[in-house]
Amino acid sequence: MPSISQPKTVAFLVAPEGVERVELTEPWAAVRDAGHRPILVSTDDGLVQTFDHLDKSERFTIDRLISSVRLDEFDALVLPGGVANPDALRLDKDAVDFVRGFVNSGKPVAAICHAPWTLIEADGVRGRTLTSWPSLRTDLSNAGATWVDERLVTDANLITSRKPDDLPAFISALLEALNHGGAANSEQPMP
Repeated sequence: MPSISQPKTVAFLVAPEGVERVELTEPWAAVRDAGHRPILVSTDDGLVQTFDHLDKSERFTIDRLISSVRLDEFDALVLPGGVANPDALRLDKDAVDFVRGFVNSGKPVAAICHAPWTLIEADGVRGRTLTSWPSLRTDLSNAGATWVDERLVTDANLITSRKPDDLPAFISALLEALNHGGAANSEQPMP
């Protein structure tokens, strides 16, 4: 693993109702193993339930409440998917404001699968090109985004992928952004 010049602090924003396990745990492990500091941020304290598709999996302890964090404490934001996670987050004003602040700050925001629903609610997709789970295509288009069916899309500070199979590309782009101060290859979809 190449050394990093300055460790970064990365917020992983989740709702306790549930998140797709691998979309949380694999980026988390990669961020940690690269020498950065992942922090689990949620709308409620306690535990977050993870899922393997529709089956309950592990539960993880939440580190910080969204109501008590500040944007300037973090260098990047990861939005894991699963259906329940972004659906709950987009109903929480603090979560939506936090995501909007991140998108507007230019700091890296990495969203996978259904997570762009939260980006839509934060008005963070208008005029941007991104990907997601295919069922979000119409929602993203209606919110002013250009949707493409690619395993990885970066557009300025947004990093998006479609599904768990895309995690290697998603994680690579996230680590590149952390190690080099921004999302790599702006507006360059990868096949």
